[in-house]
Amino acid sequence: MAEASGFRRLLFRTPIYRWMIRPRRPVDIATPLTSLWPGDAARGRALVDDELALGGRAFTLPGSGWTPIDAPSDWRAALDSFDWLADLRDLGGDLGRRRARELVGRWLDRYRRWDPLSWRPDVTGRRIAAWLGHHGFFCASADDEFRERVLFSLAAQARHLARTIDDAPAGADRIAAIKGVVLAAVGLTGLAVLLMPALMRLEAALAEQVLADGGHSSRSPSVHLAALRDLIEIRHALRLARITPPPALVQAIEAMVAMLRYLRHGDGGLALFNGSNEEPGPLIDAVIQQSESRPRLAVGAPDFGIERLHAGRTTVFIDCGDSVATDGRVYAGPLSFELSIGRERLIVNLGGSALLPEAWATAQRATAAHSTLTIDDTNAIHLEPGAPASSIVKGREDSDGQIWFEATHDGYADRLGASHQRRLYLSADGEDLRGEEVVTGAAGKPYQLRFHLHPRVQVSLAQNAAAALLKLPSGSGFRLRVSGGRLDLGEAVYLGRPDEMKRTQHLLVTGVLDGQTSIKWALRREGKR
Repeated sequence: MAEASGFRRLLFRTPIYRWMIRPRRPVDIATPLTSLWPGDAARGRALVDDELALGGRAFTLPGSGWTPIDAPSDWRAALDSFDWLADLRDLGGDLGRRRARELVGRWLDRYRRWDPLSWRPDVTGRRIAAWLGHHGFFCASADDEFRERVLFSLAAQARHLARTIDDAPAGADRIAAIKGVVLAAVGLTGLAVLLMPALMRLEAALAEQVLADGGHSSRSPSVHLAALRDLIEIRHALRLARITPPPALVQAIEAMVAMLRYLRHGDGGLALFNGSNEEPGPLIDAVIQQSESRPRLAVGAPDFGIERLHAGRTTVFIDCGDSVATDGRVYAGPLSFELSIGRERLIVNLGGSALLPEAWATAQRATAAHSTLTIDDTNAIHLEPGAPASSIVKGREDSDGQIWFEATHDGYADRLGASHQRRLYLSADGEDLRGEEVVTGAAGKPYQLRFHLHPRVQVSLAQNAAAALLKLPSGSGFRLRVSGGRLDLGEAVYLGRPDEMKRTQHLLVTGVLDGQTSIKWALRREGKR
């Protein structure tokens, strides 16, 4: 992230700067804005009792002050963003409203002066949007003193944010910062002058971040969803103010919704690549509904880099994108795949959360956290940003409903002189998936081929550990056969949802490479002839 210079940071802390950004006239609501997204009433009820869970980590809010002492910076940023106001709103009643006022008031007491985390551009943008979107819930009926205090702070935050948008990284966080300025410019009196510069920055951000196929440049389905939500909020606010949204914004939303549909498993959640979570199905449905877009699916994702195979009730996703830093983090999962049958996930990747301790933050990015092949327990891609990237060459053939797919990545070329090719075949009825892993080079090195299983899958080894029996909650059974390596069953974890870490298992195929190695496997529905 680009950061303010040392001189500016000093300036931001001074009374002179607070005077520079303070409104010169009384501030009022120019256009009432509304929040578009569902909250969680259960989490709102816990928040009334000072318990707040964000990204899988729960902390007790202090009785006075604001931030829990032991909370990590990412968790504190999520707290300061105030997205959880939707939880108190959905709790309903005067209890949630009073709690929202209390917490907003405590933030105002704590952060009258600039703070590098709480006033960070993306955090400030999300907070402005949350306060304006929930103004009718917690602030409109408050006493005049509280209401004026909130509106005065919103205007000051917006004026500061308009000066510091470019301090946000050139990714989805910049869109969040721009959103805050746009919503303040149309939602508050006296800030209309901020609108056109913000919209110009928005068009530049769209050109940089929205790929030709409609995917977000992060290559993370979760980040894609977050950026799309922000864009829909911006369009919604402009419409409420009777301002025609820029054509580039309308086109980006249309393309990104088609890609969002493309990235969904049968259960309605997202595929788990590049640190993504499943994300709540009702939220994804709400985003699609609010997008007002045509009900279409992207025909492919050559730029986003996720291949989708679908036949019968089976959906397979494969990561075929070049390695990329996602918000400063590289995910080493080339050629990893996920598989779902109808509404049930069978083979998965680990998933991820930015709010976990650093040890887990690193582990979830490793090749071993993905359903793919690892050589010598070494990551297929360097995890350090700026390290040499891998490239992937792929091919696909569709005929009479059957799909043949193959792809090769060179992430091991610089260290082990090896390449990994994955070949897949999916039958027209979706009940027969066959794979072959071909490794060229690295003779004498051990390999590990992992199939991470969803926590709800029951598994047992069979045929003297030459096969495994997999059973879905619905009762459907599948048999995985492997040749060319030893099959074992091991413990693993699943981070598909940010609010929980679940124990699960993975199937592990191991062996030693001989310079031109082929490991074949087949996953077929039990009872299929």
